[in-house]
Amino acid sequence: MKKTVTLIVLVVALMVMPFFINHGGEYGGSDNQAEEQIKVIDPAYHPWFQPLYEPASGEIESLLFTLQGALGTAVIFYILGYWKGKASRAERD
Repeated sequence: MKKTVTLIVLVVALMVMPFFINHGGEYGGSDNQAEEQIKVIDPAYHPWFQPLYEPASGEIESLLFTLQGALGTAVIFYILGYWKGKASRAERD
């Protein structure tokens, strides 16, 4: 019981601590950093194509990115579950 309570307290602390620690850093994706480095290396570089859809804000872009990750995860775990169920069914027969 004591071990379980200790682990729960540690997990909660790990979840809450980032809200109180401020390093003054800025959240940015690797795409922005890559674009900056490309401009440093070759200022005349022009992208090959433009995005088909440009989200209205960073929040919408983050939402779409998260949704894409969630859907991809759902597909992967659906396939894994299907294979596991197929294997279980084969063992019963």
